Amino acid sequence: MKIAVYGATGMVGSQIVAEALTRGHQVTAVSHSGKTVEGTTSAAADLTDTSAYRKLAAENDVVVLSIPPSRTGEDHQAFIDAHEEISETLVPARLFVVGGAGATEVNGTRLSDLPDFPEAYLPEARTMGTVLDFYTSASGLDWTMLAPAPEIAPGPATGSIVLGNDSPAGERVSTGDFAVAALDEI
Repeated sequence: MKIAVYGATGMVGSQIVAEALTRGHQVTAVSHSGKTVEGTTSAAADLTDTSAYRKLAAENDVVVLSIPPSRTGEDHQAFIDAHEEISETLVPARLFVVGGAGATEVNGTRLSDLPDFPEAYLPEARTMGTVLDFYTSASGLDWTMLAPAPEIAPGPATGSIVLGNDSPAGERVSTGDFAVAALDEI
């Protein structure tokens, strides 16, 4: 299978690339700089460049978006707009979005709307909730969003993955285990 991974040099995206290569897939590693990633074809593209997205989607079976919104206090509007445009772009490739746990639900309430949700993560969580809403209302798009557990951190695959459906599954996941779950879904 041919898989393009946006955010291929990031904490989660790099693990998805590694897992895809381990399984024998052809990978295009997409980053801002087009940095060479061993074993892949590298491409320079930005999430906001819809024409580059369309081109990559036409050349691959799956496009993975493993790019979080800014965590530096920047406005998230360009990120939100990019996802809205992608959600309205019908392409032959399947879309796989790395989501955020804040958009999952506990008893019908988004995790980010619960009173004990950490304030520092609210902007990112609310942005990812908005992004999820775009995809759930899209029609004709083959997509999946997989959200990690509330805490995701670098680490190898342990073989212990907790799955859920629209609600937090476990409290922590390693990037290695998340990558295994992502490729299993893809």
